[in-house]
Amino acid sequence: MADPTFTGPRRPLLGALLTTLTWLLALAFFFPVAWLALTAFKQENQASSSPPTWFFTPTLDQFRAVIEGGSATYVANSAIATGVSTLLVLLLGIPAAYALSIRPVRKVSDVLFFFISTKMLPVVAVIVPIYVIAGQLRVLDNIWTLVVLYTAMNLPIAVWMMRSFFQEIPGEVLEAAAVDGAGLLRTMRSVLLPMVAPGIAATALICVIFAWNEFFFALNLTASRAATVPIFIVSTMTSEGLFLARLCAAALLASLPVILAGWIAQKQLVRGLSMGAIK
Repeated sequence: MADPTFTGPRRPLLGALLTTLTWLLALAFFFPVAWLALTAFKQENQASSSPPTWFFTPTLDQFRAVIEGGSATYVANSAIATGVSTLLVLLLGIPAAYALSIRPVRKVSDVLFFFISTKMLPVVAVIVPIYVIAGQLRVLDNIWTLVVLYTAMNLPIAVWMMRSFFQEIPGEVLEAAAVDGAGLLRTMRSVLLPMVAPGIAATALICVIFAWNEFFFALNLTASRAATVPIFIVSTMTSEGLFLARLCAAALLASLPVILAGWIAQKQLVRGLSMGAIK
């Protein structure tokens, strides 16, 4: 009598099909990035040709034009706005997440809803009041205005993420620290922060990505002195002549800092994003 649990070659075949489908999906998602990278090494006439030019001699002319086109100021502005706002988010978000998880305040759910509700309002609905206030305070086209806005933009997400990381810490660890006589600051510095360091790294990287790529506030609140990298990328699009290859080169250079940050912190990022996945 045949074994009803025997499936023959079906499982290996199904596994091969799933693997093939996964690779096809991955290639489909990666193709626009690969096409952008290839186009950045083309001449403008090759980038805009129809049908597309598949075989060409790579050139660095577009990258040279981007670097010589005054991109350093935009990169510096983005670095300041992203770095300072991420640091402020961590300084404010870590104590808030601690208070909402390990030492919960009253009506935690209401506080958490208030934090996340700030992300429900479309940015376009608040840009006019923000513009008026910034104009009255004379802080338009000021990099520190973007620092404040990016901090407010990323803080709710950071609090929610880090709260889930703090909740994974066993209560026995805190009890042992209290028995040893460690105070709040000592417990936070020597016990909690090392344990949730991967989660903090993941949160910081996400804040960096959001702040570095932010476009709407920078477009409406800056002109020349505080303009960021996304504004520079848009400035490569002109109504005269071809610009596709230069645009791709600018976008590729703008993506490198975030890619490098993710590559450097990939171990902490994977550990941080997987915290809480197994109960």
